[in-house]
Parts: sequence; C-alpha cells; structure tokens
Amino acid sequence: VPEQIEGLRPWFEQRAEIIATVAAGEQISLDAIEADLCVILGGDGTLLAAARAMAPANVPLLGVNMGKLGFLAEFNIEHLKKHFDDILAGKIKPEQRVMLEVCVQSCEKPGFCSLAANDVAISAGEPFRMIDLNVVQGANHLARYLGDGLVISTPTGTTGYSLSAGGPILEPTLDVMVITPLAAHTLSMRPIVVRSDEPIRVTTASLNPGTTVIVDGQVTSGLCEGDVIEVRKADHPMRIIPHPGRPFFETLTSKLQWGSPHHPA
Repeated sequence: VPEQIEGLRPWFEQRAEIIATVAAGEQISLDAIEADLCVILGGDGTLLAAARAMAPANVPLLGVNMGKLGFLAEFNIEHLKKHFDDILAGKIKPEQRVMLEVCVQSCEKPGFCSLAANDVAISAGEPFRMIDLNVVQGANHLARYLGDGLVISTPTGTTGYSLSAGGPILEPTLDVMVITPLAAHTLSMRPIVVRSDEPIRVTTASLNPGTTVIVDGQVTSGLCEGDVIEVRKADHPMRIIPHPGRPFFETLTSKLQWGSPHHPA
C-alpha cells in the first residue's frame, strides 16, 4: 500500500494541493483539519478512524479501498481517477451520515468519551458470565438486557457488528440508532430502531471484570459496576463521498451477496 500511495502522489499534485499526509494511527494535524477533502487510502477500518478524527472539522471523506471488503471505502484506484475531477468540481456531493458520541460516567476512573462512526458495543468480557444492562432513552425505559452485551449502531454501522448479531440493515443516510442485543438471555429480546434526537443511557447493574466499551472495533474502555454509558447523536455527521455508479443496495449485493440468488463457490 505505501508504494501505491507514493505512486499516486504526482497524480494528486497535478489536481490539488496536498496539505498533509498522515499514516494510519497517526494524529491528524491542524493543517489536515483545514482541508477541503480527505482521501483515505486503505480499508474500512482506516476510514472509520479518519471519520472520528475529521468529523468535527466537517471535512468530506473519500475512501479508496486497498483492504479486503471495501464496504465503506467504495472507490478503487481506477474509479478514483475516473471521478476525482468531478468530486473536486462539486458534481458528486457528499452524503451526511449520523455519528454517535459515547461518554462513560465512571465510578472509579476518569470519564471516557469518543465519537463513533459505526457503533458502540458493550461486551461482557472475561470471565464471560452474563451481564445485566438497563437501558433508557429520555423518559422512556426501553429494556433490561441480560446476556453478552449490546451494540448501539448508526445506520452506517448496521452492516457491521450489529448485522452479525442479528440486527437489521438500514439505509445509511437515515437519522436513527439501532440497539442490538448480544446473545440475549430471552428469545423475546430483539433488535430495535429508535429515534436519534434523545440520548440512550445504559446503566451497568452486573458486569464482569473484563466488561468493555468498544467503539468502532478500535477504541476501548473498561467498565465497572455503577458506570453509566450515554450514547447520543454527535453534533457533527460523517460526510462521505458516495460512489456515483454504485448505489447502496448494489453494494450490498456485490459485497455481502444480499438478495442475490447466486453465491460464489
């Protein structure tokens, strides 16, 4: 990947001013936050990390897949070169997608806060006994979740962890959140879709020593009994450049074989 990126640098320089180049895992500089466009060369994980870093600056993201699946990073290098001039000219508009902000009000340690582009998961952890979580939204008590935890997902994230746990697929530009239980203790406990204009508060009643909050599968924070996890719609959305020749449901079919009568051997 580094060699391919360096090979693209002269091509980019002919069309735009490169104000910063940041490796995956490095902190985004103030110069990069003033950019008009952030091009992510990597996989979906790289794009998720960039989304959390760039959302407060309202910078559109263009994902170029160099990983395995490429569900969020929709462009390949050929399509990048084909559509880049139209993107710079404003002919291909960025989509706005809900992001989440999660904060932990902790009884034993300094509070934890993070943005999330895909999801916020609460995982039981070692020694892997069932945990007890009480969930409210605004003045409404939603559920008491007994099981291995739960996933609170954005519409974008419904094709990730939530889907693997049995959650629904949502069109990614919807303005809602999805709560999906992980290995629920009762058959009646099913995924639900809720409004995004009120925060979700999760009170921890019974946990394991290893119970953890996991953000986008990348950022983690341990929990203790009595902690309160608040998940709300973030002030800033993720702005992502859509592939003009690949609608969302076509991506579902090509990447996940959704609704396809033929499956690869």
